[in-house]
Amino acid sequence: MFKLFTTNFWDVTARLILRNKIVILLAVLAATVVLSLQWKNMRFSTTEANLLPDNHEVNVVYNDFLKVFGEEGNLIILGVKDSTLFTVEKLNAWNKLSETFKTFKSVETVVSVKDLQKLVKDNENQKFDLEPFIKDSLSSLEQIERLQDELFNKYPFYDNFLFNKETKTIRTAIYLKKEIVNTSLRKEFIIHDLIPLIETFEIENDLNVRVSGMPYIRTLNSQLIIDEIGKFVLAALLVTSLIFFFFFRSFRATFISLIVVCIGVMWSLGFLGLLKYEITVLTALIPPLIIVIGIPNCIFLINKYQHEVKLHGNKVKSLQRVITKIGNATLMTNVTTACGFATFILTESKLLKEFGIVASLSILAIFILCLLIIPIIYTVLPYPKERHLEHLNKRWIGGFVDWIERMVKQKRITIYITAIVLLIACIIGIYQIKISGSLIEDMPQNSHFVNDIRFFEEEFDGIMPLEIMIDTKRKKGVMKLSTLKRMDALEELILETPELSKPISVVGLVKYSKQAYYNGNPKYYQLPTAQENNFILSYAKNSTSNVDLLNNFVDSTGQYARITTFMKDIGTDKMERIEEDLQAKIDKVFPKERYHVTMTGKALVFQKGTEYLVKNLVISLSLAILLIALFMAYMFRSLRMIVVSLIPNLLPLLITAGLMGYLGIPIKPSTILVFSIAFGISVDDTIHFLAKYRQELIANHWKIKKSVYAALRETGVSMFYTSIVLFFGFSVFTISSFGGTVALGALVSATLLFAMLSNLLLLPSLLLSLERSIANKEVFKKPAINIIPGGEDDEINHDKI
Repeated sequence: MFKLFTTNFWDVTARLILRNKIVILLAVLAATVVLSLQWKNMRFSTTEANLLPDNHEVNVVYNDFLKVFGEEGNLIILGVKDSTLFTVEKLNAWNKLSETFKTFKSVETVVSVKDLQKLVKDNENQKFDLEPFIKDSLSSLEQIERLQDELFNKYPFYDNFLFNKETKTIRTAIYLKKEIVNTSLRKEFIIHDLIPLIETFEIENDLNVRVSGMPYIRTLNSQLIIDEIGKFVLAALLVTSLIFFFFFRSFRATFISLIVVCIGVMWSLGFLGLLKYEITVLTALIPPLIIVIGIPNCIFLINKYQHEVKLHGNKVKSLQRVITKIGNATLMTNVTTACGFATFILTESKLLKEFGIVASLSILAIFILCLLIIPIIYTVLPYPKERHLEHLNKRWIGGFVDWIERMVKQKRITIYITAIVLLIACIIGIYQIKISGSLIEDMPQNSHFVNDIRFFEEEFDGIMPLEIMIDTKRKKGVMKLSTLKRMDALEELILETPELSKPISVVGLVKYSKQAYYNGNPKYYQLPTAQENNFILSYAKNSTSNVDLLNNFVDSTGQYARITTFMKDIGTDKMERIEEDLQAKIDKVFPKERYHVTMTGKALVFQKGTEYLVKNLVISLSLAILLIALFMAYMFRSLRMIVVSLIPNLLPLLITAGLMGYLGIPIKPSTILVFSIAFGISVDDTIHFLAKYRQELIANHWKIKKSVYAALRETGVSMFYTSIVLFFGFSVFTISSFGGTVALGALVSATLLFAMLSNLLLLPSLLLSLERSIANKEVFKKPAINIIPGGEDDEINHDKI
């Protein structure tokens, strides 16, 4: 009998692997084929990332709004700011373009300058009629001048909706059918219909058309994510394989490693399909992550194999020792890395859960693939040539390890002082970190659609929808004058807020009705008095023209009203201030016993999602630290060893957080991931070092200094190799056009570099300084887990392989 993770377990594992090569390779091939067949279930996300749990209060309020008024993110805006547009030919072409969009099945309605209608009083029938500003097409400059005068000076209802009277910017609103907004039909319309038509119009009329709106932004953004997956995978393969070859100078070893990680990528995509998860901005990172994390596994296994071959020349014995001596330590390092990702599973965010599940499964899978494929392939390959083993004697790497050893021997106090100074500086930097709830900050800042967002922000004060829903708690309560006056008071605050656009609601329509009642005089664009209200309502009731306009602002029962405004892309702090000001006004104007008023919209949902993630950052990181501490406790049964192993890995996280503060990198959904990921990966070096340290303690009869330096010399090379691979591997993400992905790659790379130095300098220094307290034999004599089987006689019968 044998226990899991003991010497006997790894002996049996080595026998099974080396004696059943064909069966194992066929099993790996079969699993790869099965998982590859699951790729057909992969689908790219057609909705924006919702960072909040489904039952979160903010999501509940948003879904309640959708039930009453339907999908609010269905608006695409086209805009032109060009004085030459106001010519007969170009303005007619602009109106014709707008008319063309009405013919598409994906489009609900289109509102352009040609669709604008005047409310006209019909005294004879005591009702309002609608009369178009442009009846057919424009034929003279006089008509255009008259149109400009009416739009810009006489009808404030339309101001800042389809035009900016100050800058003469004109825009067209395209409302997609609400049922296709979160489907692939939206993408097909935008990519294959909308964009080609606009490009043709621009060429024919020499005009620059700006395009924005949530459906358009989401489509182009997700397309860029799809395009970058292939770029990341190729770049990760290229960078890691080049570094691998630079270290090992062996095409054979490099090719074997590439085979293993490519199969790992195929498995990770298979897991996505098997679980029927969407490819999101996070899950798109998993394939290159598997390459970056898988290569260090290959380095440890191949480096150990070549070291053993050089030592005694027996190939089969070397492969057996690769599995028995490195297998368990590599398993533990992959488990801790997987734990760093698995902590996201415990959050209630669907986006993070799916990322955590697939990433942790893929990391464990890449370990299994490395452990199975590498020893089996080397059994059939010839004995390594001398040039393949030359890297073991490289002077420059030996010089690096000598420098580390000298620092630990002679400069221990300097190491501690440096660590303390860095810690103090970083704590100061941490207090300067800001939280960002920006919806477009992580989008490609040089892309034309982000430039168009900025354009509409400048011209129309925002593009991110913010909705206020008023429940009057009674049918037809919206049209009561008291309710309209309360809504008007709230709209005045919105108008005074520079980060918000002019609000759109039933209030504007009622004001427009009063203006029409007084024969279109713009000075009467205001709410009616109680006496006027009766006359105006009698006209409105006789009109069918007002019904369509009302449908957008009031529900069919007349109980619910909405106020729509658009928000600039602002930080979390400003957004919170605006929310507080609006809520204070709502509480003051709308009595709670008579009204239930809620704020929602995609901008607010995203901002609340960022806040939720920040709170979960502390939880997920704490869980990662706890899980890894439990692994250490299971291995060493010593509280002091847990503390000593965690300190060198927590310090790099604090340094990274401090750098974020000093460099002005905010906490946001992308950078939140850095800490749990980096901690799970950086602790791998600690496990490898302590595993070798324990083996040396037993071999050297508990001589602490000798064991520390021996462990440093043997593991230092592999730790350096893997850290360099990880550093450059994660640096691949800095080629992304997404700011969040760039920040993730740069910060994880920096953290892992700091972690390498911390594990090579601070960890051995702590072991030496605290040797009396830590290195008692009871800690290591009967460990809970035999990390690396010692003893040269732990061999299997090579003749049977």
